[in-house]
Amino acid sequence: MNHGILVLIHVNNMARRKDKEKALTLRKKGFSYSQIKQELGISKSTLSSWLHDIPLSQSRLNELQRNEVVIEKIRATKKKKRDARLNRVLSVVTGDIETISDREFFIAGFFLYWAEGGKTQKYSISLSNTDPAMIRAFIKWLRVLDIPNEKIQAKLHLYSDMCIDTEIRYWIKETSIPKKNFMKSYIKKSKISDLTYIHRGHGTCNIYVGGRDISEYVLQGLSRIESMY
Repeated sequence: MNHGILVLIHVNNMARRKDKEKALTLRKKGFSYSQIKQELGISKSTLSSWLHDIPLSQSRLNELQRNEVVIEKIRATKKKKRDARLNRVLSVVTGDIETISDREFFIAGFFLYWAEGGKTQKYSISLSNTDPAMIRAFIKWLRVLDIPNEKIQAKLHLYSDMCIDTEIRYWIKETSIPKKNFMKSYIKKSKISDLTYIHRGHGTCNIYVGGRDISEYVLQGLSRIESMY
């Protein structure tokens, strides 16, 4: 893919993010789907995917014209049906999964690393993600592999307009890794107008463990799994 196409994709993505941010702002101010569509020129189907978790208050609905009220009520009804359906699916899949045994979790960790883990650094293993639950699962797996807590290190990838200390405290709380085990964060220069907190959350957390033995064990485990498929 040439540079010109990459630049165009980047510009389009930036414009899309800004449109979503504007739509969220208008919705929180009480704008209806019709009003936001008129203001931003975005289809109602797209707005529905962006704003389905932000319903209008009853007092605000009372202020709208009848056709707008109908649209909002239809959206609300669809959301209730979707939520009910997803709750039923959650109940079924919860029963199917039940509990996860220690052995199942041990094997699942290799699949997690196969998909998300670092495979290029010599004599170390690492996993980076923005999802705290995934990071916690990886840390739990490291402990299953008998990695001592003092060997588990973290490094954050953040943006310069974030509150760095706040994000460090957030990840300390989410991971239960002591502050002394956090390496110096990588800070990327940015502006709020370029990328918003809505889209980048709390940055990216990278969990790192150095050591030849653990690296070879994990990577050879991946080789074993790959050989089975």
